[in-house]
Parts: sequence; structure tokens; C-alpha cells
Amino acid sequence: MGMSAEDERTVSPRDEEWPEAEKAEKLARGAALKWASGVFYRPEKLEGLGQYRSRETQRNSSIQSRLKSTVQSYLEGVSAGLEQLRSAAQEVQSVCQDLGAAQWALLDSADRFQGLQQMRALMAEHVQLASVVQVLPQLFSVHEVFSHTLQLLRGQQLLEAHAELMMMEHLRDDILSQLHLRGLSSAQATVLSYFGGLQELNESLAKQLWDIVGSSLRLVREDPVLFVTAVRIIEREEKIDDTLLLEATFLPPGRPKGWRQKFYHVLQETITGAHFHAAHMDAEGPGLARHLAALQKDIVSELRVVKDLMVQCVPAHYNILSICTVTYHQALTSHLQDILREDLDKQALFLLLEWALRVYHSPEMMGHPDLLPEVDVSALAPLMSPELVDQTERKYVVKVKASVLEWMQRTLEVEFKEWFREEEPETDHQGFFQSALPVIVMQMLNENIRVASLITDSLQQKVYNMALEELEAFLGRLQEALVQCGKEHQKDRTIPKYYVSYLLAMLNNNLALSSSVSFLHPDTARREVPMSLRAALDRMQKKACQLLLEELLLDLQPLCLQLPSRKWLSGSQLVSSMCEVIDKYAKDFSRVRKPVFMLLLTESELLVTSQYLRALMQKKMVCRSEEERGQLCDRLLQDSTQLRELFCGLGLDQSQQSLEAVFALRELICLKDPALLSLEVLGFITKYPDVSDEHISTLLDLRGDVSKEVRHMVLEMMAQHPQVLPESYRPIFSTILVPAPELPFCLRKGKCA
Repeated sequence: MGMSAEDERTVSPRDEEWPEAEKAEKLARGAALKWASGVFYRPEKLEGLGQYRSRETQRNSSIQSRLKSTVQSYLEGVSAGLEQLRSAAQEVQSVCQDLGAAQWALLDSADRFQGLQQMRALMAEHVQLASVVQVLPQLFSVHEVFSHTLQLLRGQQLLEAHAELMMMEHLRDDILSQLHLRGLSSAQATVLSYFGGLQELNESLAKQLWDIVGSSLRLVREDPVLFVTAVRIIEREEKIDDTLLLEATFLPPGRPKGWRQKFYHVLQETITGAHFHAAHMDAEGPGLARHLAALQKDIVSELRVVKDLMVQCVPAHYNILSICTVTYHQALTSHLQDILREDLDKQALFLLLEWALRVYHSPEMMGHPDLLPEVDVSALAPLMSPELVDQTERKYVVKVKASVLEWMQRTLEVEFKEWFREEEPETDHQGFFQSALPVIVMQMLNENIRVASLITDSLQQKVYNMALEELEAFLGRLQEALVQCGKEHQKDRTIPKYYVSYLLAMLNNNLALSSSVSFLHPDTARREVPMSLRAALDRMQKKACQLLLEELLLDLQPLCLQLPSRKWLSGSQLVSSMCEVIDKYAKDFSRVRKPVFMLLLTESELLVTSQYLRALMQKKMVCRSEEERGQLCDRLLQDSTQLRELFCGLGLDQSQQSLEAVFALRELICLKDPALLSLEVLGFITKYPDVSDEHISTLLDLRGDVSKEVRHMVLEMMAQHPQVLPESYRPIFSTILVPAPELPFCLRKGKCA
């Protein structure tokens, strides 16, 4: 199975030349050894060694015979190839010899070719002359063709005229092209001069074409043949332009004509000029409404003609419906901008906003069923840009604001005159005084907000904000009018005759405005009333209440001036008279709705209490004896009880009354032992922290039995216990001024006591 040293030396040159063969042989020997060791690993298997050897010998013989036959076929192919190469080499050699002979023959004939060059030049000249001879009849008939073409144009036989025009242009362009190729540019001017009539014919034809295009909307309805003819001529010229531009060797004069773009331009100019270049129109509401209605009708009608008729008369790639739609849209955009440059009133501004934002896209115009779905303006820019819409809305709000201001001022003037009437104000079904003012104001504001909501939410919000601002300003002017009316009443309390009644009516009106203002905005989420408006409503209510309380005070003051007095102590009917006055006013106050009625009742009770206490502190009387102090205490008890029962009967709960201060003050007066005043005063100032030293000192004077030591002790105790006003405390004594003490009369150079 192994190899001898001689065999190794024999194959070594081949192995060096073919290393892959050596590797393959080693792999084969290794595989054989592995196979043999696997087959003959037991002695009994060696008996079949002869059979294995004979089988492998036969197999090797078969492989060698196949290899020999394969190598033999390759060798035969190589022999055939070598024979073909030998034959090709002989043929190449023969061709080289023939080419050499031809080269020598050409060199011998070179002189004879000089004569052929002259013949070639003569031939070229002959060809040119032959071409000229062929076109001579056409050249001689050019002016005759020009005249005939002009007659055809005048007879509107446009296709025939254009055919002859194209023929003349083709003839001229061929001649110019030949001159251009031969570098004879100087002769081109002569040709152009000879064909000068073509320019006139082109202009005449173009004029007729553009006139036809300008009347296209009418022609496609009446007689589309002429319009179709114009489109066919335009398409012919476009094809000629495209062909010349593709060749790009020579462009005749006047090319490219670009008649298709001119067709679009003329159509757009016709549409724009027919509707949007009119003379100055009436920018007022009715005139503008008629103008916009006419635009709406005409645009829908013409787009229907384009969609149903014109589209069938032009090639599909014209996109004529889209072109017309865009033209109308852009022209409308520019037209609306021009209109908005005018000083428009609020009605005109509203019409423009409504038309641009609502009507334009509605089924009555661009969303018309006859136009859909081919006409679609949703992909185009808005008819009015968001900035222009916002600017127009602001202009509209300014105009509405001026109108509202004027209307409110007129309403206020009427209301002011009504206050001076000789009859009471109107009453509602419950008997409460009122006037038409809140209804008029709220209806006006509501109507403007409702109208704005028909356009956009942003306009509605702008008008709503404006309405609140104007209502706030109106309340300020109304308050000024009330003050003016009060001044007139102070001069003469008989004017106005029903002063109190109209003040009560204004309080009811203020309540009506306050309850209605939150319903101005239709969107419940946006009904927040600004704090400034609430404050204006509060100021209005306080001013009317103040005027009413001042009126009550004027009637109470003559009675309060009689307090305190010896006559009062002996059983005067002063408080009964005061109760009659209060009861009279309370009956008037009952004509106002309950929240304000209770406010007036509370403020009236506080006013009566403060006036009663102020009268006691005017230092008009000092108790001379304990008996007088007892009479004063009894009178205070009777008066405060009578007043308290009156107000309780009117509906004011005792816990809401301030008359308790009179009862507390009575306790200070009734105290028999002055030494205990410090404790009593401490409790008093704790309950009424706005009491000052002057107030306490005056009350001590009213007693008439307080020594200087006790007074000093009381005031010192007050200094040691300063009081702080609670937030919910209603001041009583802070509004009561105590008269300044009178200084004793002093002689000059003397000492004051």
C-alpha cells in the first residue's frame, strides 16, 4: 500500500508543479486507509481481501478508460482549432497583400480625384438651383396667397386661413434655415422683408382668436364650432412650437408663439374683467348685498357652463374647469381685499364675512350639487386669509361698538327724562318698580352677539367681550346720571316727584342686568363675567342705595336734632315719629326685590342706630341727678325696644340689627356705682372695638356723676386694652364724630383754669 523512494522521486517534480494534486492524493490515501482499517479490523474479514482487490481493480480500470476517452476527445478538438488558426493566418496574409496593392493603386490615381472635386461643387450648386426652381412658383405667389388668406380671415374661415398661413411660414422658415446653415445671415433680412405680410396676418388671426376666446362662455352655449376652431388652431401652433424647440437648431422669428398660455391668459382676463373690474360700486349694505348676490349667481352659472359644455370643446390636458375655478377664486380674493380697503359700515363688513366664510362654500355657491365633485375649492387657499378675517372682524367690532355706544347713550337720555315724569315708574306682575332699560340694553347686546355667532366663534367672542366692556361703561354713565339726578333733587326735593320710586326701579334694573349678563354668551363654558363688570354692578347698586339712605336721612335728621332733651325724657313722641318715617320708607323699599330690600332694610337700621347714637353724643344734655339718669335709661330702653320691634316686624332678624349697641350703651348709663365703670367699659369696647376714647368720655359726661379719677382710670384701662377690628365686624361708632371740647375763656396775662 506504501510508495517506494524511487516512486516518490518520480512524482516529486509533478508534485512541485501541481501542489493541489499532491494534496488530493494524500487525502485519497488517508480515506483509503481509514476505509481499510474499518473493513479489516477483524481477522475473519481478511478472507474477503481477494474479492475486494478484484472489485477495486475493475473499478480503477473503468475510471482509467473513461479518462482516456475524455482526454482523446479534448485532443481532437485542440487539433481542429489549431488547423482553423493556421487557415485564418493564411487568409489574413492574403488580405494584407491585397490592401497593399489597393493602396498603391490609390496613390497612382490621386491626381485624377482633383477633377471630381470640381464636379462635386457643380453638383451642389445644381441641387440648390433645382430647389430654387421648385419653390419659384410658390415664391411668386406669396403676395397672392397673402391676399387670399386675408380674405379668408375676414370671412372667419379660420382653419383654411391658418392652413395657408402655416404653408407660407413653412416656406419662409425653410429658406431661412438653409441660409442659416450656409452662414448667409446677411440674406435673411431680404427674406424677412419679402415675407413681411406674414406678421400682419398672424396679428389678424391672433386678434380673432382672442376675441373668440373672450366670448367663449357665450359661444359654447350658442355655437361652439367657432370656439372649437380656435382651440384647434392653438393646438396646431403648440405642436409646431414643440417640434421646433425639440430640434433646437434654428428658431424662426416669432417662435415660440405660446398661444396656449395666451389662451389661458385671455380667458382669465375675460373672467376677471367681466365681474371684478367694474366701476366704483356702492359699498353700503344694500348695494354690496346686490353685488355679492350677482357674483354668486353669475359664478355658479358660468362654472356650470364650463363643466357641462366647455370641457367637451377643449383637450383634456387643458384642465379648463380647474383653471376657471382657480381664476374665479383668486379674482374673488383680490376683489374682496379691494372692497375691504373702503370705509365700510358694520352691515357691509358682516355681509363680506358671511359671504366669504359661509355662503362661498355652501350648496348655494361652490358646493352646488351641479358643480360637485369636479369643482373643489377646499384644496385652494382660503378666500380670506386668517389675518384678513381677524382684521375684518376687528373692524366690524369697532363699528358695532360705535353703534352700541350711540344706542345706549340714546337709551340713557330717554331713561333720564323718564325720571322726571309726573307719574311713577312701571311695575311688573309682582308690583316691583322697573323700566324698559335692562330689556333694551340686553336685547341690543344679545342681538349683536347672536348675529356674530352666525359667522365664527372668534367674532362671537370679540363681540361678547365688547358687549361686556360697553355694559360696564354704560353702568358708569348711568351712575353719573343718578348722581346728577340726586343733585337736582337736593336743590328741590319735589323734583323729581317720584325720586325714591325711580331709585328703586334702578335697583331692580341693576338686579335684572346682573342676572342677565351671565346669559349673554350662548356657550355655557364661556359665561364668566369679568370682575370689573361685577364691580361696576356693585358700585351702581351701592350708589342707588346711598341716595335712598340719604333721602331717609334727610327726613330723620329734624327728629334726631331734638335728641337728647328734657322734653324727650318726659315722654316725647320723637321715636314714634321716626318709626313712622322708617315704616313709610320700608313700604317704598318693598317695591324692590328681596335681596336689595333686605340690604336697604339692614342699612336703614344701621343708619337709624348711628343717627340715634350720634344725637346722644352731641353733648346737648348732662344728667343732673340719679333720677334723670333713671329717666334716660328708661327712655333708651323704650326707644331701642320700639325701634327693634319695628325692624323685626319689617323682616329684619334681631341678630342682624345693630340696635344692640343702644342697649349696651344704656347699661353704661344705668350703672349705679361709678367705680365699676372700668369693667363695664371693658366689656363695651370688647363688643364694639371701634369705640374711641372720645366716645367713652362723652358717655361719661352724659352720666354727670363721673369724677376725674374714675374717668382717668377708665381711659387708662382703654389704653391698656387696645382693640382690633374683626374682619366681619360692621362699624358703628367709627362713623360718629364727637364734637371737640370747648376751650375755657382766658383773660390776657392770666392762667387758664
